[in-house]
Amino acid sequence: MQAETWSSVQTGNKTAADHESRTRASSLWGTARKRLGRKKLAMAGLFFLLFMALLCVIGPLFSDYKEGKVIVSLINKPPNAEHWLGTDQLGRDVLTRLMQAGRISLLVGVVSMVLSVVLGSLLGALAGYYRGAVDNIIMRAADILLAVPEIPILIIIGAILSDLKVPSEYRIYLVMVMISFMAWPSLARLVRSQILSFRERTFMLAAESLGLRDRRKIVHLLLNAVPVIIVVATLSVARAILSETVLSYLGLGVVPPTPSWGNMMAAANSLIDFQTRPWLWIPPGTAIFFTVIAINLLGDGLRDALDPKLKR
Repeated sequence: MQAETWSSVQTGNKTAADHESRTRASSLWGTARKRLGRKKLAMAGLFFLLFMALLCVIGPLFSDYKEGKVIVSLINKPPNAEHWLGTDQLGRDVLTRLMQAGRISLLVGVVSMVLSVVLGSLLGALAGYYRGAVDNIIMRAADILLAVPEIPILIIIGAILSDLKVPSEYRIYLVMVMISFMAWPSLARLVRSQILSFRERTFMLAAESLGLRDRRKIVHLLLNAVPVIIVVATLSVARAILSETVLSYLGLGVVPPTPSWGNMMAAANSLIDFQTRPWLWIPPGTAIFFTVIAINLLGDGLRDALDPKLKR
Protein backbone atom coordinates (compact mmCIF):
# COMPACT_ATOMS: atom_id res chain seq x y z
CA MET A 1 0.00 0.00 0.00
CA GLN A 2 2.78 2.40 0.92
CA ALA A 3 4.70 1.49 -2.26
CA GLU A 4 1.64 2.29 -4.38
CA THR A 5 1.19 5.60 -2.57
CA TRP A 6 4.85 6.54 -3.12
CA SER A 7 4.59 5.56 -6.79
CA SER A 8 1.51 7.75 -7.24
CA VAL A 9 3.29 10.64 -5.55
CA GLN A 10 6.27 10.26 -7.91
CA THR A 11 3.95 10.14 -10.93
CA GLY A 12 2.14 13.23 -9.72
CA ASN A 13 5.42 15.07 -9.20
CA LYS A 14 6.60 14.17 -12.70
CA THR A 15 3.29 15.30 -14.23
CA ALA A 16 3.36 18.57 -12.31
CA ALA A 17 7.00 19.18 -13.23
CA ASP A 18 6.32 18.49 -16.92
CA HIS A 19 3.29 20.81 -16.89
CA GLU A 20 5.26 23.56 -15.20
CA SER A 21 8.10 23.12 -17.68
CA ARG A 22 5.71 23.34 -20.65
CA THR A 23 4.00 26.43 -19.22
CA ARG A 24 7.32 28.16 -18.59
CA ALA A 25 8.60 27.27 -22.05
CA SER A 26 5.46 28.60 -23.78
CA SER A 27 5.72 31.84 -21.79
CA LEU A 28 9.40 32.27 -22.74
CA TRP A 29 8.75 31.61 -26.43
CA GLY A 30 5.79 33.99 -26.44
CA THR A 31 7.95 36.73 -24.94
CA ALA A 32 10.72 35.98 -27.43
CA ARG A 33 8.32 36.26 -30.39
CA LYS A 34 7.12 39.66 -29.16
CA ARG A 35 10.70 40.88 -28.74
CA LEU A 36 11.66 39.64 -32.18
CA GLY A 37 8.63 41.36 -33.71
CA ARG A 38 9.90 44.69 -32.38
CA LYS A 39 13.30 44.22 -34.08
CA LYS A 40 12.72 45.87 -37.45
CA LEU A 41 16.06 44.90 -38.96
CA ALA A 42 15.66 41.28 -37.86
CA MET A 43 12.16 41.11 -39.32
CA ALA A 44 13.41 42.68 -42.55
CA GLY A 45 16.08 39.98 -42.71
CA LEU A 46 13.49 37.27 -42.06
CA PHE A 47 11.17 38.53 -44.82
CA PHE A 48 14.07 38.82 -47.26
CA LEU A 49 15.11 35.22 -46.56
CA LEU A 50 11.54 34.02 -47.04
CA PHE A 51 11.38 35.95 -50.33
CA MET A 52 14.68 34.45 -51.52
CA ALA A 53 13.58 30.94 -50.57
CA LEU A 54 10.28 31.29 -52.45
CA LEU A 55 12.01 32.89 -55.44
CA CYS A 56 14.63 30.13 -55.70
CA VAL A 57 12.16 27.28 -55.17
CA ILE A 58 9.23 28.51 -57.25
CA GLY A 59 10.85 30.94 -59.71
CA PRO A 60 12.52 28.41 -62.05
CA LEU A 61 9.19 26.63 -62.53
CA PHE A 62 7.89 29.64 -64.47
CA SER A 63 11.00 30.13 -66.58
CA ASP A 64 11.21 29.13 -70.24
CA TYR A 65 14.96 28.54 -69.91
CA LYS A 66 15.12 26.08 -66.99
CA GLU A 67 16.58 23.27 -69.14
CA GLY A 68 19.88 25.17 -69.37
CA LYS A 69 20.39 24.39 -73.06
CA VAL A 70 23.38 25.84 -74.88
CA ILE A 71 22.19 28.49 -77.38
CA VAL A 72 25.09 29.77 -79.45
CA SER A 73 23.19 32.76 -80.79
CA LEU A 74 22.56 34.05 -77.24
CA ILE A 75 26.09 33.78 -75.85
CA ASN A 76 27.05 36.69 -73.55
CA LYS A 77 24.04 38.86 -74.38
CA PRO A 78 23.52 41.87 -72.06
CA PRO A 79 20.28 42.29 -70.09
CA ASN A 80 17.24 42.91 -72.26
CA ALA A 81 13.47 42.56 -72.21
CA GLU A 82 13.63 38.80 -72.80
CA HIS A 83 16.60 38.02 -70.55
CA TRP A 84 16.37 40.41 -67.61
CA LEU A 85 19.88 39.62 -66.34
CA GLY A 86 21.43 38.71 -69.68
CA THR A 87 22.95 35.38 -70.72
CA ASP A 88 26.20 33.61 -69.88
CA GLN A 89 29.05 32.11 -71.92
CA LEU A 90 26.83 29.23 -73.05
CA GLY A 91 23.76 31.30 -73.89
CA ARG A 92 21.86 30.32 -70.73
CA ASP A 93 19.54 32.76 -68.98
CA VAL A 94 21.37 34.26 -65.98
CA LEU A 95 18.21 34.95 -63.96
CA THR A 96 17.09 31.32 -64.22
CA ARG A 97 20.56 30.10 -63.34
CA LEU A 98 20.64 32.51 -60.39
CA MET A 99 17.41 31.05 -58.96
CA GLN A 100 18.56 27.47 -59.57
CA ALA A 101 21.90 28.24 -57.94
CA GLY A 102 20.07 29.76 -54.97
CA ARG A 103 18.41 26.40 -54.36
CA ILE A 104 21.81 24.73 -54.10
CA SER A 105 23.51 27.42 -52.00
CA LEU A 106 20.61 27.71 -49.55
CA LEU A 107 20.32 23.92 -49.38
CA VAL A 108 24.01 23.59 -48.59
CA GLY A 109 23.69 26.26 -45.89
CA VAL A 110 20.63 24.74 -44.21
CA VAL A 111 21.72 21.09 -44.37
CA SER A 112 25.24 21.91 -43.19
CA MET A 113 23.73 23.87 -40.31
CA VAL A 114 21.47 20.97 -39.31
CA LEU A 115 24.32 18.47 -39.38
CA SER A 116 26.67 20.72 -37.39
CA VAL A 117 23.93 21.57 -34.85
CA VAL A 118 23.04 17.93 -34.27
CA LEU A 119 26.69 16.88 -33.92
CA GLY A 120 27.78 19.91 -31.88
CA SER A 121 24.76 19.84 -29.54
CA LEU A 122 25.08 16.11 -28.88
CA LEU A 123 28.82 16.15 -28.23
CA GLY A 124 28.61 19.35 -26.17
CA ALA A 125 25.81 17.89 -24.04
CA LEU A 126 27.73 14.65 -23.45
CA ALA A 127 30.88 16.57 -22.52
CA GLY A 128 29.04 18.87 -20.12
CA TYR A 129 26.94 16.18 -18.47
CA TYR A 130 29.45 13.37 -17.98
CA ARG A 131 32.57 15.54 -17.64
CA GLY A 132 35.81 13.69 -16.78
CA ALA A 133 37.33 11.60 -19.55
CA VAL A 134 34.39 12.10 -21.93
CA ASP A 135 34.72 15.87 -21.59
CA ASN A 136 38.49 15.78 -22.14
CA ILE A 137 38.28 13.65 -25.28
CA ILE A 138 35.52 15.70 -26.93
CA MET A 139 36.95 19.09 -26.00
CA ARG A 140 40.48 18.21 -27.09
CA ALA A 141 39.12 17.11 -30.47
CA ALA A 142 37.21 20.40 -30.67
CA ASP A 143 40.35 22.36 -29.74
CA ILE A 144 42.32 20.68 -32.52
CA LEU A 145 39.71 21.59 -35.13
CA LEU A 146 39.38 25.14 -33.80
CA ALA A 147 43.15 25.61 -33.96
CA VAL A 148 43.20 24.76 -37.67
CA PRO A 149 42.10 27.44 -40.22
CA GLU A 150 38.78 26.34 -41.69
CA ILE A 151 39.05 27.55 -45.29
CA PRO A 152 42.55 26.09 -46.00
CA ILE A 153 41.44 22.71 -44.63
CA LEU A 154 38.28 22.79 -46.75
CA ILE A 155 40.37 23.68 -49.79
CA ILE A 156 42.74 20.76 -49.13
CA ILE A 157 39.86 18.32 -48.67
CA GLY A 158 38.19 19.67 -51.81
CA ALA A 159 41.40 19.23 -53.79
CA ILE A 160 41.69 15.64 -52.58
CA LEU A 161 38.11 14.94 -53.65
CA SER A 162 38.85 16.46 -57.06
CA ASP A 163 41.85 14.18 -57.48
CA LEU A 164 39.68 11.19 -56.56
CA LYS A 165 37.34 12.08 -59.46
CA VAL A 166 34.22 12.15 -57.29
CA PRO A 167 31.15 12.51 -59.58
CA SER A 168 29.67 16.00 -59.64
CA GLU A 169 26.24 14.82 -58.45
CA TYR A 170 27.81 13.60 -55.18
CA ARG A 171 30.04 16.62 -54.60
CA ILE A 172 27.23 18.66 -53.09
CA TYR A 173 26.69 16.08 -50.33
CA LEU A 174 30.40 15.91 -49.60
CA VAL A 175 30.55 19.71 -49.40
CA MET A 176 27.75 19.67 -46.80
CA VAL A 177 29.57 17.07 -44.70
CA MET A 178 32.90 18.91 -44.97
CA ILE A 179 31.43 22.24 -43.86
CA SER A 180 29.41 20.74 -40.99
CA PHE A 181 32.43 18.75 -39.76
CA MET A 182 34.47 21.95 -39.47
CA ALA A 183 31.63 23.92 -37.83
CA TRP A 184 30.56 21.72 -34.88
CA PRO A 185 33.38 22.53 -32.36
CA SER A 186 32.31 26.13 -31.62
CA LEU A 187 28.72 25.08 -30.94
CA ALA A 188 29.87 22.13 -28.84
CA ARG A 189 31.86 24.42 -26.56
CA LEU A 190 28.87 26.76 -26.11
CA VAL A 191 26.48 23.90 -25.38
CA ARG A 192 28.96 22.36 -22.94
CA SER A 193 29.20 25.62 -20.97
CA GLN A 194 25.40 25.85 -20.86
CA ILE A 195 25.07 22.24 -19.67
CA LEU A 196 27.69 22.74 -16.94
CA SER A 197 25.69 25.72 -15.68
CA PHE A 198 22.24 24.12 -15.92
CA ARG A 199 23.16 20.78 -14.34
CA GLU A 200 23.64 22.52 -10.97
CA ARG A 201 20.19 24.18 -11.05
CA THR A 202 17.25 23.23 -8.86
CA PHE A 203 15.28 21.48 -11.61
CA MET A 204 18.17 19.04 -12.16
CA LEU A 205 18.25 18.24 -8.45
CA ALA A 206 14.53 17.47 -8.74
CA ALA A 207 15.26 15.23 -11.73
CA GLU A 208 17.87 13.39 -9.68
CA SER A 209 15.38 12.81 -6.86
CA LEU A 210 12.78 11.50 -9.34
CA GLY A 211 15.26 8.96 -10.67
CA LEU A 212 15.15 10.01 -14.31
CA ARG A 213 17.50 8.29 -16.73
CA ASP A 214 20.55 10.09 -18.08
CA ARG A 215 18.97 10.30 -21.52
CA ARG A 216 15.97 12.26 -20.23
CA LYS A 217 18.17 14.51 -18.14
CA ILE A 218 20.34 15.35 -21.16
CA VAL A 219 17.23 16.08 -23.23
CA HIS A 220 15.94 18.48 -20.55
CA LEU A 221 19.33 20.18 -20.38
CA LEU A 222 19.44 20.57 -24.16
CA LEU A 223 15.95 22.07 -24.18
CA ASN A 224 17.17 24.75 -21.80
CA ALA A 225 20.10 25.45 -24.14
CA VAL A 226 17.83 25.84 -27.19
CA PRO A 227 18.06 29.68 -27.31
CA VAL A 228 21.84 29.55 -27.70
CA ILE A 229 21.58 26.73 -30.23
CA ILE A 230 19.05 28.66 -32.33
CA VAL A 231 21.22 31.77 -32.51
CA VAL A 232 24.36 29.82 -33.41
CA ALA A 233 22.43 27.72 -35.94
CA THR A 234 21.10 30.84 -37.68
CA LEU A 235 24.56 32.35 -38.02
CA SER A 236 25.96 28.97 -39.13
CA VAL A 237 23.81 29.12 -42.28
CA ALA A 238 25.60 32.28 -43.41
CA ARG A 239 28.95 30.73 -42.58
CA ALA A 240 28.14 27.62 -44.60
CA ILE A 241 26.96 29.65 -47.61
CA LEU A 242 30.20 31.64 -47.61
CA SER A 243 32.29 28.46 -47.26
CA GLU A 244 30.46 26.84 -50.16
CA THR A 245 30.93 30.01 -52.22
CA VAL A 246 34.68 29.99 -51.65
CA LEU A 247 35.02 26.30 -52.50
CA SER A 248 32.82 26.55 -55.60
CA TYR A 249 34.62 29.72 -56.76
CA LEU A 250 37.91 27.79 -56.59
CA GLY A 251 36.36 24.84 -58.43
CA LEU A 252 36.56 22.58 -55.36
CA GLY A 253 32.92 22.63 -54.24
CA VAL A 254 29.78 22.33 -56.33
CA VAL A 255 30.93 21.92 -59.92
CA PRO A 256 29.12 22.63 -63.21
CA PRO A 257 26.69 21.82 -64.67
CA THR A 258 25.12 22.00 -61.18
CA PRO A 259 24.80 25.75 -60.53
CA SER A 260 25.67 27.54 -57.31
CA TRP A 261 26.30 31.19 -56.57
CA GLY A 262 29.99 30.43 -56.09
CA ASN A 263 30.60 28.73 -59.43
CA MET A 264 28.46 31.36 -61.20
CA MET A 265 30.91 33.99 -59.98
CA ALA A 266 33.80 31.75 -61.00
CA ALA A 267 32.43 31.72 -64.56
CA ALA A 268 33.49 35.37 -64.91
CA ASN A 269 37.13 34.31 -64.69
CA SER A 270 38.76 36.79 -67.04
CA LEU A 271 39.44 40.51 -67.00
CA ILE A 272 37.25 40.94 -70.08
CA ASP A 273 34.29 39.32 -68.32
CA PHE A 274 34.91 41.38 -65.20
CA GLN A 275 35.09 44.69 -67.06
CA THR A 276 32.63 44.29 -69.93
CA ARG A 277 30.16 41.64 -68.71
CA PRO A 278 29.18 42.61 -65.16
CA TRP A 279 25.87 40.76 -65.46
CA LEU A 280 27.83 37.50 -65.13
CA TRP A 281 29.14 38.18 -61.60
CA ILE A 282 27.14 41.03 -60.05
CA PRO A 283 23.82 39.08 -59.65
CA PRO A 284 25.31 36.08 -57.77
CA GLY A 285 27.59 38.37 -55.75
CA THR A 286 24.65 40.57 -54.80
CA ALA A 287 22.55 37.53 -53.87
CA ILE A 288 25.32 36.22 -51.60
CA PHE A 289 25.87 39.62 -49.99
CA PHE A 290 22.25 40.37 -49.16
CA THR A 291 21.46 36.80 -48.09
CA VAL A 292 24.37 36.71 -45.64
CA ILE A 293 23.48 40.19 -44.33
CA ALA A 294 19.86 39.11 -43.83
CA ILE A 295 20.90 35.98 -41.95
CA ASN A 296 23.21 37.98 -39.69
CA LEU A 297 20.48 40.54 -38.96
CA LEU A 298 18.06 37.74 -38.10
CA GLY A 299 20.68 36.07 -35.91
CA ASP A 300 21.34 39.29 -34.01
CA GLY A 301 17.61 39.78 -33.51
CA LEU A 302 17.16 36.22 -32.24
CA ARG A 303 20.07 36.66 -29.84
CA ASP A 304 18.45 39.74 -28.33
CA ALA A 305 14.96 38.21 -28.29
CA LEU A 306 16.08 35.00 -26.61
CA ASP A 307 18.34 36.66 -24.02
CA PRO A 308 16.60 36.23 -20.65
CA LYS A 309 18.62 39.09 -19.16
CA LEU A 310 16.81 41.61 -21.34
CA LYS A 311 13.56 42.86 -19.86
CA ARG A 312 12.34 44.89 -22.82
